[in-house]
Amino acid sequence: MPMFKLLEHGKLWLTRLQPCQLCLTDHQAIHSVCEDCWRQLPWTHQTIQRQEMQFQIACNYAYPMDRLIQLFKYEQKLHLQNLLAGALLSLDLPKVSAIVPMPISNERLAERGYNQSLVLAKHVAKQLNVPIWQPITRLKQHSQKGLSRLERIEDIQSQFQISTISKLRYRRVLIIDDVVTTGSSIRALSQTLEQLGCQKIYAACLAGAQI
Repeated sequence: MPMFKLLEHGKLWLTRLQPCQLCLTDHQAIHSVCEDCWRQLPWTHQTIQRQEMQFQIACNYAYPMDRLIQLFKYEQKLHLQNLLAGALLSLDLPKVSAIVPMPISNERLAERGYNQSLVLAKHVAKQLNVPIWQPITRLKQHSQKGLSRLERIEDIQSQFQISTISKLRYRRVLIIDDVVTTGSSIRALSQTLEQLGCQKIYAACLAGAQI
């Protein structure tokens, strides 16, 4: 066996000797967690429809996935990225030319220090062997309290702006986001991507929340 394969094999065994990131009792077996914890996630593996668009979701937005997403998104628990990306990769993802992570505003980026969707998208892009594409920026997100449904949709649509001056274009792309609720943000992003010539736009999310 070549030396690099021996090193990779040894690294894999060392990882499996580490404790599960969730229960801390059993050894890691799948994406940094043990088999029991992996099986007990609120899996759904289904395609749902919101805003006249289809979304693949790995789990229901229920315990413990809801708490894991909150820890990863708001409390800088970046060690959970392997588990969460693994959940996305458990989906039957389509063949695409590029991955588009859901953008966040500069204000949100300053608060969190990172875009959680970009972190996950990098794992997916590496596995699918396609590039990350970020041609769209997101403006500051304001409170939508008091707005009608139509006003909320128009407000979200106005947040996404084409930022790239590159002539690089992709026709088949996959949007990656953490949670889909109404689907308004992904739909608005999708419509902006259509302006760039995207013909097939898919979306995959860690979890789907009830509306």
